[in-house]
Amino acid sequence: MGMTIVPIGILESCYLDKFGTPRQPGLVPTSFGRIRIFPEWQPADSLEGLSEFSHIWVLFHFHQNQVSSFKAKVHPPRMGGEKIGVFATRSPHRPNPIGLSLVKLDRIQDGYIYISGIDIVDGTPVIDVKPYLSYVESIPDAVSGWVQKKVDGDIEVLFPPHLENKMSVIERKYPNFTDLVVSTLKLDPRPTVYKGYEAEKNSPYRQNHAVRIIQYDIHFEFISKGQIQVIDIIDL
Repeated sequence: MGMTIVPIGILESCYLDKFGTPRQPGLVPTSFGRIRIFPEWQPADSLEGLSEFSHIWVLFHFHQNQVSSFKAKVHPPRMGGEKIGVFATRSPHRPNPIGLSLVKLDRIQDGYIYISGIDIVDGTPVIDVKPYLSYVESIPDAVSGWVQKKVDGDIEVLFPPHLENKMSVIERKYPNFTDLVVSTLKLDPRPTVYKGYEAEKNSPYRQNHAVRIIQYDIHFEFISKGQIQVIDIIDL
C-alpha cells in the first residue's frame, strides 16, 4: 500500500543540531521555536481557532535520521546500554521516521505558530499539527513502563566569572538564555559511551563538548560526575 505525505511547514528551532536537543518535549520549558506554515496550506484560514488551545501535538519527520536498516531493538540513552523493542521507545530510528511532540502554544502570528518546551531540531519538516485535548488525552494514572523507573541525575551547571558580562549581554536579547542553557546541559546530552569518564585524564573519549543554541556555541566539560563547567560561549 503506497502513501504520500508532504510537509505542511518547517520548524525553526533554538536547537541547531541533534546534539544537545532534549530527547523529550517539556524537559526544557524555556526552549522555543516556531513553525512556518507553507502558503499553499492557507495559514490565515487553516490556523483559525488554534490559538484557543494552550498546547498542540506536532508530527514531524526525523529528517536527520541516517539509519537506513531496521533494528527491532534499540539502545535508549536512559537505559545505560540496555536494549529494548523500538516500539517501546521514542527513538528516531523507526520503520517510519515520524516524531510526535506535545508542546506549548505561545501564539500565532503571520502564518507562524510560536511554541515552547520543544525537543525538535532546526529545519525539521512538519507533517501535521493537532490541538491537545486535555479532557481525553490527560490520563493521571497512566503507566510509563521502563521509563518511569529511570531517574535522571541532578547535574550542577557552573559558569566561570569571565562569562558573566557576555551572559548579561545575551540575556538582554534572550531573557531566558541562562535557564535555557542550564536546563539543556543538565539533561547530559552526551552519548552513552562518553558517560562514566568524567574528569579522567586517561579517558579514551574527548572531555570537551559543544551544543549549538540559537546563535551560539556553548562549550562545556564535566569537571565531576555531577558538575558541568561552561568553558566558553562563541557567536556563530
